Formats: sequence, C-alpha cells, structure tokens
Amino acid sequence: MKSRRCAGLPVADWVTSRSVLFVDVSEEERHGIEQLSHADSANLIDVAYSLMLHYELGDSGLSEVRFGISPLCEMGLSLRTIREPNRFPLQLPWLSRTRRSWENLDLEVLQGLVGDKLWTPDFLSPVPHSPLGRIEDELEVLSEIDPSEFVQQLVRIHGEVPLVFDCSPDRAIERMMLALREYWEVCFSPYWPRMRTILEADITYRGRVMAQQGIAEMLNSITATVSMTSSRLTVMRSSLPGEDIARVNEQGITLVPTMFTRQASVPVDPHEAPIILYPARGQGAMWETERVVNPQAVAEVLGKTRASLLTALTSPASSTELGIRFDVSTSAVNQHLRALRDVGLVTSTRYGRSVLYFRSSLGSALLGIDTKDY
Repeated sequence: MKSRRCAGLPVADWVTSRSVLFVDVSEEERHGIEQLSHADSANLIDVAYSLMLHYELGDSGLSEVRFGISPLCEMGLSLRTIREPNRFPLQLPWLSRTRRSWENLDLEVLQGLVGDKLWTPDFLSPVPHSPLGRIEDELEVLSEIDPSEFVQQLVRIHGEVPLVFDCSPDRAIERMMLALREYWEVCFSPYWPRMRTILEADITYRGRVMAQQGIAEMLNSITATVSMTSSRLTVMRSSLPGEDIARVNEQGITLVPTMFTRQASVPVDPHEAPIILYPARGQGAMWETERVVNPQAVAEVLGKTRASLLTALTSPASSTELGIRFDVSTSAVNQHLRALRDVGLVTSTRYGRSVLYFRSSLGSALLGIDTKDY
C-alpha cells in the first residue's frame, strides 16, 4: 500500500507516542528466526523476538487478576487474518464464509489499520472493563478518540500515515468508524454469539483451574509464551531491545481470550495498562460440525444424542453452540442437557446471559476419561 507522511507531524512524536502495538509471537519467531524493525528517518531501531516483559504482581496485583471480553479487540485482531490468512489457519473457515461480503466493505481503510509486520494500533485493542463488553459501547468510545492520538498511532505502526488516511484526521476517523461498523455487521454480527460463547467458556475454564489448582497454574497454562514464577509474570514479546519490568499494583492485570491470536499479545510500552491477549480454547472447533465419538456401551445406556453431547463437553459450551455443532435444535439440546445434569453427568453455571454446561467428574468417568486431565 502506498503511503505518505502526515504533514506537520515531527519525527520525535513518532517515537514518544505511547501507542501500544499488539504483536503475535509465533513459535518460530520466539527463536529469533525473524526480526522486526521500526525507525524514524535518522535512527534505525532493531526489534528482535525472544525479549521479555515482566509483570511484578505483588500481593495486590495477584488479587486483581481479572478477565474481560472485547468485541472491538476481536475485530481489530481479525484484520490480520485478511492481510495474511496463511498465518491463521484456524480461521480460514471464517474467511471463506465472509469473503463474499468483502466487496461491500471499505477494505482500503481496514487494511490501513494493519502494519506490514501485522501490528495494529492500540485503539483497536482496548482494555475491557467488563467480561460482557458490547461493541456499541466500544465503538462509541473509539469515535471520540483524540485526532492527534489517532495520527500518532498510525504513524507508529506504519512509519507514516497511509495514503487512505491522508486527509483531515476528523474525516479519517469518520471513515474508519463507518468501515468498522460495516465490517462488524457483515463479518462479525452473524457469528458473534458463537464466538462469545467460546470466549466465555474459556474464561469459565480458567476460573475452574484457578480455583482448583491456583493462580500460578492457571497463568502458566494459557499459552506457551506466558509463564508465572513466584509473583513475576513473564511474557515473550516483540519490543525494543532489553527486558522491561512493570509493577502491577491496585490496577491489576486483565486477561483477554481471543479467537484471532496464536500466542500472547501484549503492549510494547510497559507503562500502559497491563493486559495479555491469549488464544481461547476451542478455536479449531468453532467452524466445524463436531466429529462424534460414540462409545457403544455408553450410547446404549444414554442414547446416541446424549452420549454425543457428553463426549463433546470436554470444555464448557452453551446449548446454542452445541445445537450449531450437532445440527440439532437448541430446545432439543436443552432437554438432553437437563436430563444429563439431573443424573449428575454434567454441571452448569450461568455466565452473563448464557448457561454454560460442562462434563462432571462422574460423566468423564462414565466415558473412561481420566478426570485429572480436566
């Protein structure tokens, strides 16, 4: 994409802007196979992988680890899959389903929000203040972004302002908002209930791990690039040379599951609000009908449908999601799940507007599955 520098923006402002760049660190990249760089015209700054961001949690920080869901964050990170679909194989079915709608979108603007190294500006990855974030609320906040901040963050990820935004900042923001709203309506709105169910189920699962095995085990299990030792939480990242340490006190740290990242994504600037975006469990199963495994003996006792549902509940799911996966009506799934719950084979918990079901220890034992794995 051709681009042009934003007239009147000093070079110093490019570097001092406190924009957060969200980057996805893959397995190969962690070993330094690829390097990133960004620079102003006078100084080239190398940015290498396998660098660390350490969060010092302390007692108060440990007590303020919280989860959130951000529809805008999902939408922002998803733009990278359009830019380089080969790097996000689990989301190829989503790309295939939505491709026909792209001709009605302002793709020039949407692509202008992703840098050559797949960095996205932090205004597309807000820290959610609720586990039940609404896209309407997040877009309303984004529409009021300061024009100078908008320009600085674009320059930070591109090195200059993309040609598509080379107009008055107010006009550029207006065009961006229109493009994002259209993108949400055609590419996300039809699928968001199912996406949200998977994200909510992930949070429920992490909560169970934290309650049963402790916060350290939960943090160590979210992705390979995150590790917890004592009160220090370390994240592999791409950033400026050296290791950074950020103290987390009463502000706490927010964990955000997402469908559109492969490893941990974090702010480059350690002074920004602590947040870790990590891959949600169940990404791969989202777009596919469940491959049913029906142990014959269990199917004869429970019936084929109930045995299939019990087998599928390795991770929490709602009746709506299960109905889509098995091509069964939601009301029928609810009847079967209630019957399984009544005999203690599944349990349920309410999360916001949804009821999530997951297999109990008794249900796992009936299937011959070691309950220590769940």
